[in-house]
Amino acid sequence: MNSGSRYLPFVAAMALVVVASNILVQFPVQGQVGSLALADILTWGAFTYPFAFLVTDLANRLHGPKMARRIVFVGFMTAVVCSIVIPPLLFSYGLIPFDTAASRLARIAVASGAAFLTAQLLDVTVFNWLRRQSWWRAPIFGTLVGSVFDTMIFFGIAFSATFALLGPDDAFALEAAPLFGMLPTEAARWVSWALGDMTMKLLIAVFALIPYRLIAARWSQPALATN
Repeated sequence: MNSGSRYLPFVAAMALVVVASNILVQFPVQGQVGSLALADILTWGAFTYPFAFLVTDLANRLHGPKMARRIVFVGFMTAVVCSIVIPPLLFSYGLIPFDTAASRLARIAVASGAAFLTAQLLDVTVFNWLRRQSWWRAPIFGTLVGSVFDTMIFFGIAFSATFALLGPDDAFALEAAPLFGMLPTEAARWVSWALGDMTMKLLIAVFALIPYRLIAARWSQPALATN
């Protein structure tokens, strides 16, 4: 099997997760839990993006760090292009309710790309360093380190007024709201989105250990002999 066919499924999975997340991050979760407005702390992208780390860790486990880094770079380029091209197509077919300005899409793509490359390459590095130390929790610690940087970089670039030169601001994201949706201190809503996103990443990182272990164990089994 040539190298292209070996990593193509991982690239496709990575691109799918990132493109879906770049679209869903523009949709706050609507709902109320007691006095907590979910739109103040979560976007739908928080539920999908953490699976990019699962893809990276599985690629790392199966093919090693060199191939994992290659998958990250190719997945990154594919996802950035698709993140700019696909949303207008979805709007034209009535699958999403609003058309995002090209400059806004570009800003999200830049934020996503910068965060993705930093976080995923950190994940690969930490994962492999811990494996060399015989540290069996390598997947979750690599994911946690990458997740922290991913959240800070993405939400800072995509929503902070500091980076308005990259594209128009999201007025709803910049509105003052209770920190984390319920604390007396107020901050720009995107700060609470970042905190909510980080919380979801931590929770999903723990649960993602289950499919990671199951798949890794299956790969470790010797192939059955055929007649």
